[in-house]
Amino acid sequence: MHHGTLHGTRPGSRRCCGLFSRSRQRAERQGSCPGGGGGGGGGSGGGSGSRRRMFTTGAESLLRQARELRDEELGRLCARVCALLREEDWGPDAPDALRRLFLIISATKYNRRLERPCLALLQTTLCSPTCPEQLQLLCAAVLREMSPCDSLSLSCDHIQNTRQLGLVASVLLAQGDQQQVRSLAQRVLKVLESRQPEGPSLRHLLPIVSKVTSLAPDALHEEQTRALSKRLGDWLRYASVQQAVAHSSGGFFSTPRARQLGPVTEVDGAVATDFFTVLSTGQRFTEDQWLNVQAFSMLRAWLLDSGPGGSSAPDADDKSELEGSTLSVLSAASTAGHLLPPQQWLREKAFEYCQRLLEQSNRRALKKADSDLQKACLVEAVLVLDVLCQQDPSFLYRTLSCLKPLHTRLRGDPAWVRALLPVAQFFLHHGEAAAVDAEAVYQHLFTRIPAEHFHSPMLAFEFVQFCRDSLPLFGRNLGILRTSFPNLFKFLAWNSPPLTSDFVALLPSLVDAGTAVEMLHLLLDLPCLTAALDLQLRSLQAASERPPWDVSIRAPGCLEALRDSQVQGLFQHLLRAHASGTVERLTPLYRLLQPLAGCARVVQCAEAVPTLLRAFFSAVTQFADGALASQLALPLLERSDSLYQVPGYEAGVHRVLSSQFPALCKLHPPLVVEQAKELLEFVGGPRSGGHVLTSVVWAIGEYLSVSWDRRCTVEQINNFFEALEALLFEVTQSRPSTTLPKCPPQVITVLMTTLTKLASRSQDLIPRVSLLLSKMRTLAQSPATGSTPGEEGVGAIHTRATELLNLLKMPSVAQFVFTPSVEVSEPRYHRDTNTALPLVLRTVSRLVEREAGLLPG
Repeated sequence: MHHGTLHGTRPGSRRCCGLFSRSRQRAERQGSCPGGGGGGGGGSGGGSGSRRRMFTTGAESLLRQARELRDEELGRLCARVCALLREEDWGPDAPDALRRLFLIISATKYNRRLERPCLALLQTTLCSPTCPEQLQLLCAAVLREMSPCDSLSLSCDHIQNTRQLGLVASVLLAQGDQQQVRSLAQRVLKVLESRQPEGPSLRHLLPIVSKVTSLAPDALHEEQTRALSKRLGDWLRYASVQQAVAHSSGGFFSTPRARQLGPVTEVDGAVATDFFTVLSTGQRFTEDQWLNVQAFSMLRAWLLDSGPGGSSAPDADDKSELEGSTLSVLSAASTAGHLLPPQQWLREKAFEYCQRLLEQSNRRALKKADSDLQKACLVEAVLVLDVLCQQDPSFLYRTLSCLKPLHTRLRGDPAWVRALLPVAQFFLHHGEAAAVDAEAVYQHLFTRIPAEHFHSPMLAFEFVQFCRDSLPLFGRNLGILRTSFPNLFKFLAWNSPPLTSDFVALLPSLVDAGTAVEMLHLLLDLPCLTAALDLQLRSLQAASERPPWDVSIRAPGCLEALRDSQVQGLFQHLLRAHASGTVERLTPLYRLLQPLAGCARVVQCAEAVPTLLRAFFSAVTQFADGALASQLALPLLERSDSLYQVPGYEAGVHRVLSSQFPALCKLHPPLVVEQAKELLEFVGGPRSGGHVLTSVVWAIGEYLSVSWDRRCTVEQINNFFEALEALLFEVTQSRPSTTLPKCPPQVITVLMTTLTKLASRSQDLIPRVSLLLSKMRTLAQSPATGSTPGEEGVGAIHTRATELLNLLKMPSVAQFVFTPSVEVSEPRYHRDTNTALPLVLRTVSRLVEREAGLLPG
């Protein structure tokens, strides 16, 4: 957390430094080091335009130079920094050199090494009471970036200045040593205890206390926790409503005078008539107003750490007075506070504060920065109310009276959509206890928000995190989440790189037997969904607003397709909000959206699909029965040659499908017999990708057997044999072309093996397959024509044909090898050297060799 001074600036733009501006500060640094102006980030706006300008070309160039800087150049910079810091009068060169040093060590994830003298001088400068604040900020930033580091020997035992203590503490916290964290906690509390009314500011220490409780919740003693809870409640509720006094010289010849600025105002410009909050505005803040802001910033974390179940939780029923506490200054409380124990006092004041924020969020802000702050404060207020109701159910009914009208208001305003998530989470936690039917909340959440706001990356991340965090709470409403997967996948399609890992974790909870097949089709169509969403957004823009490189300008047929009645139904199906229970063939859409297939967002989505498919099948195989396995096998066959044509997409999907088809057959071996018609059509139809075809042919040879399914007939075996024999002839005799590329050797060897397996189960086919194998062996020896592969492939085909012919010379042994019983298939038969299959094969080989040796030359 940044601990620079904010005094002397307009508080209205910086008043929530502890909680809401950290990401903005990070963005505004743009690769340069902090500390240029001493204060934390702020400013107005922060819209999409400024985010796009976050890293300019110059900033990118600086980062690249910093990452490529060699160690010897870094050493020279360190020497220059040391020379500048040793000077008695620090000039402007010292901050510039420290900024460069910070940029270099922070621009790469790898640790940079600084010489010990340089580190020692940085520490000395940081702890110097006469060092300018700007240099202290920069030294602390460099030391934090170097942490954890064994060469650091900082101590805060003798530092009295709270600003300097905050900076040193930030470095010690970055070190991560638990003992140091505990010692630091006691030192900070000691400074708080000794503070006089006109002494140093506390606002530099509260962020340290907040960080300490998160890193080491047991670092504070019980009485310290109670005392600070009491004081946090006071800061929240009783901050001044008058602006700070502004000191002015009053002119060149006049004496300095204080100018009273009047009361603070609301975001809509009205004079505040209630107590001060983070949403109150003014030109200058008083000390207690800054403490009010920081108290709210750390409130939720403090409640969680010090409340029931927290590591530092005191006894909630302890109503003892706190006289005699070592922190007597912190334990000073208002008269009303003595009526409640400290923790309950803090909860009451936190509840009043959140109620006030809910009222202030309903005001129309005059500035966009204040409007953004309203949204952030409303989200935090609802989250705090959620914690309060979990810790003390007596707050529940009072909170519901506020949140019900709030939810109604938020539903009608798209600008507040992110605030709906904590409201929904509240109803998940407490709806049942309060006898509230929260189904309407979830229906709106999962129906409208993904469909209308899928292009908001922050909302997408928060929405998916909400789903993940709330899974244990959905209960009977889990069905709403599961049937809404088409809408959730819009977030995934548009933001696939950052959300892929989250959806991998979420998929096991989204998929069930009723939606598995439909979800598989949508996963395979995910890049097409990305293109459709892209086109949908483009259609909302006027042609004059689109940039010249927009693909929809070069291919206007894409936009016209949205208005084509023949494909509108397909668009509506692809962009549906809920599971429909039906599957549509989207081939016409693939052709219409083909100009968008090369867009970066579509390509990125296509790269994520194989990972998602693996997660999907891993989840499905945990609960799938035979019927579901058969239903899933069909899309694997149908979709292998029906995919949206994105560069590299088909090959990646085929690799996954080829591994999953045998897995489904293993899960339900009768699948091959049950889907015999579809499998015959697949192997007899247009040649599919090598990976999928190989796995299907292998599964036929493995599971088309009476030992797996009593319904298997000789007629079925003969039908498959004829189809595979024709396929083998096609792939070996046809000349390679653009439409019929050279066949991989794995396909040929698997075809020969499967044909041999089928012949061993219908022995009338043995002469036929023996002749075929002999031809294959001869063809492999002279592959001048046809589409047989190169030298390695030829060798593999020749070896496999020879092995199979040898086995067929002893049909009973061939049947044992190719169709082992279920018992023989158990792992122990492959581990036991006396019964393992390799032993059988070696025995057969010796017998065949001996028989060949007895035959006349």
